[in-house]
Amino acid sequence: MASDIVLTNPATMAAPGGHYSHAVKANGFVFISGQLAIARDGARLMDAPFEQQAQQTLDNIAAALKAAGSAIDRLVQVRVYVTDIALWPAFDTIYATWIGTSRPARAVVPVPQLHYGFKIEVEAVALEGLS
Repeated sequence: MASDIVLTNPATMAAPGGHYSHAVKANGFVFISGQLAIARDGARLMDAPFEQQAQQTLDNIAAALKAAGSAIDRLVQVRVYVTDIALWPAFDTIYATWIGTSRPARAVVPVPQLHYGFKIEVEAVALEGLS
């Protein structure tokens, strides 16, 4: 692998469940892989209420950003996949509290299902460095 690509799998998150890294740094950007509601100890929260799934997923994004030397306020793009578009208002409320005054580009993608039966998955792109 090229030396200007840095893979990050922080100890503050469950190990990746497949052949990927939680975060990859390249050319001044941090790419966060799709995150699910998986707790640090590896517990899959697919049976938890949607709000708990959403918060854990966003906590995972924040942990991956921090480990890669970035932060929430450095996000430039966020993609959210939900299995029921009716869940969007609840997510948007949790997201607004989590992200604060930042306003990265964002997309919501309704999907028929997600791995393990989760209701939400989030991936993101940020700039390297702390603000």
